[in-house]
This record gives sequence, C-alpha cells and structure tokens, in this order.
Amino acid sequence: MNKLYALLLTLACATSISAQEKNPTTDNNGHITGRIVDSLSHQPLQYATISLFKQKDTKPSGGAMTGNKGLFSIDGLALGTYTLTVEIIGYGTRTLGPFTLDSKKILLSLGDVPVGKKATDLQAVTVTAPRGLVENKLDKMVYNVEKDVTSLGGVATDVLKKVPMVSVDVDGNVDIMGNSNILFLINGRPSSIFGNNLADALQTIPASQIKSIEVITSPGAKYDAEGTGGIINIILKDNKLNGINGNLSVTGGSRLQNGSLNLNAKRGNFGINAFFSGNTQIASTTHNSSTRLSYDSAGNKSGSLTQAGSSRFLRNGFESGIGLEWTPGKQNTLSANIGFDNFGNHNQGSYQQDELLYTPPATTPTGDLPSLVHSTSRFRAHSIDWNVRYKRTFPQEDRELNLSVDGSEGHNNSAYTQSQSLPNGDSTYAGSQGNSMGHDRETNFRLDYTQPFGEKIRLETGGRIQIRQISSNSPVNTYDASTATYPYDSSQSNSLTYNRHVYAGYASLSFPIGNFLEAKGGLRYERTETNAGFSKAPGTIIPGYNTFAPSIILSHSFANDQTLKAGYTRRIQRPDYRGLNPYVNASDPKNLTRGNPFLQPEIADNFDLTYSKSFDKGSAINVVLFYRRSGHDIQPFIEYYPSFTLGDSVYTNVSVSTPMNVGSENNTGINIYGSVPLGKKLNLRSNISVFNRYITTGSLGGSAINSFNYRINLNASYQLSSTFILEFFGNFNSARNEIQGRYPSFTSYNFAARKQFWNKKASIAFTTTNPFSFYVNQATAVTGSNFTLNSLRRVPYQSFGLNFTWKFGKLEFKKDKEENKDAGQPDITP
Repeated sequence: MNKLYALLLTLACATSISAQEKNPTTDNNGHITGRIVDSLSHQPLQYATISLFKQKDTKPSGGAMTGNKGLFSIDGLALGTYTLTVEIIGYGTRTLGPFTLDSKKILLSLGDVPVGKKATDLQAVTVTAPRGLVENKLDKMVYNVEKDVTSLGGVATDVLKKVPMVSVDVDGNVDIMGNSNILFLINGRPSSIFGNNLADALQTIPASQIKSIEVITSPGAKYDAEGTGGIINIILKDNKLNGINGNLSVTGGSRLQNGSLNLNAKRGNFGINAFFSGNTQIASTTHNSSTRLSYDSAGNKSGSLTQAGSSRFLRNGFESGIGLEWTPGKQNTLSANIGFDNFGNHNQGSYQQDELLYTPPATTPTGDLPSLVHSTSRFRAHSIDWNVRYKRTFPQEDRELNLSVDGSEGHNNSAYTQSQSLPNGDSTYAGSQGNSMGHDRETNFRLDYTQPFGEKIRLETGGRIQIRQISSNSPVNTYDASTATYPYDSSQSNSLTYNRHVYAGYASLSFPIGNFLEAKGGLRYERTETNAGFSKAPGTIIPGYNTFAPSIILSHSFANDQTLKAGYTRRIQRPDYRGLNPYVNASDPKNLTRGNPFLQPEIADNFDLTYSKSFDKGSAINVVLFYRRSGHDIQPFIEYYPSFTLGDSVYTNVSVSTPMNVGSENNTGINIYGSVPLGKKLNLRSNISVFNRYITTGSLGGSAINSFNYRINLNASYQLSSTFILEFFGNFNSARNEIQGRYPSFTSYNFAARKQFWNKKASIAFTTTNPFSFYVNQATAVTGSNFTLNSLRRVPYQSFGLNFTWKFGKLEFKKDKEENKDAGQPDITP
C-alpha cells in the first residue's frame, strides 16, 4: 500500500502540472518536483523536509515532505529566484540553487537529489523515520511495538492486547472486532507453528523480537481469502542500514522469562541478519470447579456431576533464524530466509469428582459415585519455515515483479495419561493413555506483478498455489482393571491423512473516480481441493469448491489531514483437519470431543467505514463503523448423552462437543481509537469497541441469540525526562454470549517504568501485570436442551518483571564512509 501513496503524490503532481500548462500566463503557477535519495545506496528517503526560499527572504515560500518513494512536489509558486534546502534526521542539510522560474521556465524537475549522512552519525546512530505508535494506512493499521513500554519483557500476546481493533482473552485467544477467525502471518508469510496451537505459538514470540504488527480488516484481492476476521501480520525486527548492529533483550520475572538477540550486517548490496529468542512461562497452578446438571425429556433432574481440583501448567519455547538479501543490480533483489521454532507445554493435575444419579421423579439421589481423577498432558512442536524471493523493478515508476516460493514443515507430539480411582487414591478402576504424532508440510508458490498505466491507474495481478499435506497417528491404550495394564484400544485409536491444494488468481485496479475519490477494486478466485483419509470414517469424500472474493476500497482525503474510506471484502474460513476428523477424543471420560466431516466452509461479507484525522499537536482519532456477516458460521456445539457407545466401551452421563455449521453470525458496531498529548510529557491513548452480536441457530433450532459486547482499554505514558518514562495500560473485555451460553469478562492492567542510559542505547524497565490480584476469575455458563453447566476457573495472572535492552553496533563500514566523503555534495543548478 505504500506504493499507492507514492502514486497519489505523483497524481497530485500531474494534476498540478496539467493545470499550469493550461494557464502559462498565471503569476503563481511555478512548479518544482524531485526525489530525495541516499548518496550511497541511492535508495529513496522518506520524511525529508523540503523548504523553498525566495531570494532575500528568510521565511520559506513553500515546502513539502517526502513519501516512501522520496518524491516531493511544490506548486503554486510565484515567478522569481529561489534556493531549496533538504533536511532529514541523521543526514546533513543540503542546499540547492539559486534557480529561476520565469515565463519561459515555470516547470522545474530536479530529478534525484542525493543527500549524505552526517559524519558524526556514522558510528553509532540508528537512523529511523519518525513513526508514531499507531499508523493508519489505506488498507491496514500498523502498531509499532518498539515504542510500547509496558510490553517490554512480554510476548506477542501482551502486545496484541494493545493493538487497535484487536482483543485478547485470558487464555490468549485473539479476535478482531469480535471475530476470532484470523489469518496469522509472520513477515507476510504463513507458518505451520500457528496451525498446531495458536496460543502457544504467540506465547513463544518475545515482544522484544517484534518490530510491528499489522491489522488488515479489509484485505484486498492480493491477500489470501482465508480468515473471516481479517489478517494479523507480525513483522519481526531487521535492519537494512549499512553497517553491523544488533540488539539484546533479557527479561526475568515471576511468571514470564524471555530473551532475544538480533544481529544485522549490511555492506553495499549484500545484507545478512540472524536472531535467537527463547521464552518460558513458569509453572503455575490454576484452580477449577464445575457443576453439570442433566434432565430427562420431561424436565426432571436425572443426574449431577461435580468436579473440583487444580492443575499445574508450564510453557516454554525458542525460535531462531537467518536471512540474506542481495541486490546484484539497481533493479534486482534476491532474498532468502530460514527459521526454526520449537515450543511446548506440560500440564499435570487432579480433581475430585462426584456423580449423583436420580430416578425421576425422585428429587433425592439414588446413587453416588465419588472418584479421584489424575491427568497429565504434554505437547511439543517444532517447525522449519523458509522462503526465497526475487524482486524486479523497472525504470517505469511502480512497475514491479515478485516471484517467491516459501514452505513450512512441522512435527508435533502430544501425549496424555488419565486415571480414575477411589477418592483416597487407591484401586484404579479406569483410565487411558494416548500418544499422537503429527506431520504438517505446506508449500506456496507466488507470482505478483504491478503495472502502472500512466500516472493515475495501476493494475496488480498474480497467483498462488498452496500445497498442504498433514498426517497423524494417535494410538490409545485403555486401562484393564483385571490385569492392571493399558492394552492397545483400536476403538479409540485414530490415524489420518489430509491433503489440501488451493489454486488462486487475482486482479485489482487502483484508479481515481473524478477528482473526489481514489478507488481500489479487485477480485480473487480460489479453488480448493481436499483429499482426506480418516481411519474412523474411511471413504470420506470432501467435495472441492470455488470461492470468489471481491474487494473494494474507496477513499477521499480532506483538508487538515482527514481521510474517509469505505471498504468491502468477502472472506472464507475453511474447516481445519481437526474439525473434520470424526475421531472421538475420550481423554476426559465425562467431556468428549469429536470432529465433523460434513462441515462446510464459513463465508463472510465484511463492510467497514473509517474516518481518521491527525491534529497539529500530535492528537489523532480513528473511527470505524463495521458490519460483518458470516454464513455457515462454525461453532462448537455441546450435547448431553445419558450413555454414549465408543467401540466396546459405554460412557455414561457425558457431554460431547462437536463443531457445527450454525445459521449465521452478524456483528454490527463501532471501534474508536484516539491519542491525545496533554502537554509535553503526558500522552493518553484509548481504544473502545462496541458491537451487537446476532446469531441465528439455523438447522440446530432454538431462538436466535442477541447480545451487546464492548471492550475498552486505556494507555497513559508520562515522560519524566528525556530518558525516563512511566506507563499504565488497562483493559476490559465484557462477557459475551455464544450459541449455548455466556462466557466471562476479563480485566487486566499493567504498570511499567523505563530508564534509558548509555546515550539511549540501553535501558532497564520494570513491568507488572495485575499487581493487586493474583488470580483472574473466569465464570462460564452453558445451557443445552437437557443440561446446564456452570464452571469457574481461577487463573494465576499476576506478574512482576525486569527487562534489560541494549542496542549496539555501527551503521557504516570504513569503506562506505570513504565513499561518502568522495561522493561530495555537488550543487544542482538548473
């Protein structure tokens, strides 16, 4: 989308030039254009300030700031003699001229204007564009994590809580404006780590490793159509500046511990970067209790199940990677990256279980079955992600060709042991053990091409082929009380193969509509072919299907930094292999889960209307009105069975959770993000999301569900000095109603203080989360046609942490400095 900004700037220049050519005798029709570039790399420079002075004047007669293409344009100039200055952070001031605009020469193009770095900045200063914490772009919102103090020492989940339009619950589940079906990317590419356990994957990425997070609510045709909620793209840190540099971050805390190391080196046309990071969530104990009441067809109580106990949970992981970039010519770039991820968790607990049986219409129990249940589970996954990309640019501005192939290969292993015994722990009479080994491989081939037509129209087109192969083998052993052993149980064991191919093509066109609107419309086509082999449902056929995903964005910019844009996009949520697999998981003998091979893909139509404005003193506001409708909405559906047969075993008084296509889900609401500086030291930021959720139950029957939901957060930062800052962040998510019940609200708050030293290259930060309450209470109420379930979890959430961060290195090699000196700064005098 950055290219679109450059295109709009070029269009503005073209419009002005056209008007001036039609009125050559006007006194104020002078026009100056140019492009600011680095004197060594010849790359365009963004955020350069251009000032134009008429001869003998001390105040500028005009000015501009360069966009991401380094372009500037100044028009409406009176005829006369001028000088021009160029200023940009980390670079020397450049003066050009004098030059004269007269009736014979009213249009002046300076071409490329090279600017060299300051000599004092070459050793150790990182030159960065002055970005705010949140940037609002045409099709996405960008959250710049490096400017977030309270996330220091945290992980990706902690950062996502603060991103506008995004919400995170106590378990790390993420949604965008109420929709949790999100396509997660790392550096614009999919990764198999998100396919295993999303919450675990996000917990293994330290915040210190993240450069920015992009939230794309109305993806254009170029983006994959997967994810009815939108796309979250996590951009990891790198550095494309010449020299050797890096950063180190280490955090020790009462709940989280992590560290990361980044190294970057670049000289001339070759660059390399490498990183390593690790994370541990220290073992903590969660307390659980639940009561399920069951009823017969006449509404009489037939059973009661009470469970109360605790479980101890820990999580850890690490990731590393290396990237290369080579620019053999001005218009050719080759890049390659490879990364390795390894993460897992371990959970061990026990609970007392009391099952009461009733014989209707009796109101007193006729049977009592108390027991003690011990359970242990563990999960481990590791994956390798890689990509190779070729980029070709052309002399024609914005014309570009991208070819890439990327892949991800992951292995995972999960195991559990569960046993039931008498309340005192003696005489085990039931139990099971399971061990599942899985393999996930994904390969993507992509081609993207951009072709401008003149200065006002741009065509983007391309295609993608995705090949995904999954296999899993899950043997289960059940307890035999007569031999006190766990023999193999074929009725509960499971294996599967799952192959899915997606063939996609797209085209989109950016163009103006008159002089009022900028439009970008497109269409994406995806063909999905799936071949699955389920051991519990041999011969299952999953039909192929076509998806047409149109999208359009209309945008208009007003005076005083105001923008209004309207967007529409169609998205798809394909059921994953776990949801399709009819295998029944009986690791918890009273709460079974199974897949549904008849699931259909979920289709969503998303509408957004966004208004944004920036104010002179740094304030900003972004308002989004949204309506989102998902057909064939996929949700878990719980049913109660007095008895359930699985192979040779009969389970009594159990609930079975199955993913189902409900009728539709409709979310209508507003999201408001605002930032206000109060003086020079205090800054307030807030994000408020309010929406109404309306769910029709379709073939499941029952009344429609209607609920009001809201989320609010507040972020306050106070700059005590240039090197010392205090920050507070508070967040509240209201309870939400789903198709079968009510799920809990969630409150969290953070305090942080950061002190910088060593010329702001190092810092120490103290952070704390929920310091005044050790637990977060999560109460859930679920209702079905013949049961009610009320549960309470007390989740440990309090934490204290100390973070150390150090940025080190130089920006330039010796040779580069000599080149800069030799290059000189010749004036450009037209």
